[in-house]
Amino acid sequence: MDKTAERTILKVTLGLLVVMILATGVFIASAVTSQKGQEDDETEDENEDVPITGSALEKASAAALKYIGEGRVTGTEVGDEEGYYEVEITLNNGQQVDVHLDENFNVLGHESDYEEDDD
Repeated sequence: MDKTAERTILKVTLGLLVVMILATGVFIASAVTSQKGQEDDETEDENEDVPITGSALEKASAAALKYIGEGRVTGTEVGDEEGYYEVEITLNNGQQVDVHLDENFNVLGHESDYEEDDD
């Protein structure tokens, strides 16, 4: 084989090697970006509120309103971090209270968006 043919083969081989290295880099970058996107999607899914529906909505609303004693239900959530259900009640004065319930609609506690009087 003459020197020109050897150089051509060497150039083609090096060219293919460069293409393979670049393709591997693109593949890795794509995989990392895809994984990051999946983590973001999972975080967004964890943050989505799932409202209470059906008879559970009626039972949870009734339990929360009975516990608070006034207001109206303005929001609900299943799978709340504080309990199985969360019922948001807007009081007659416009302030809000979140009532946390277990899966049997027993009140676990509540959180207010205002400071309650100790009296």
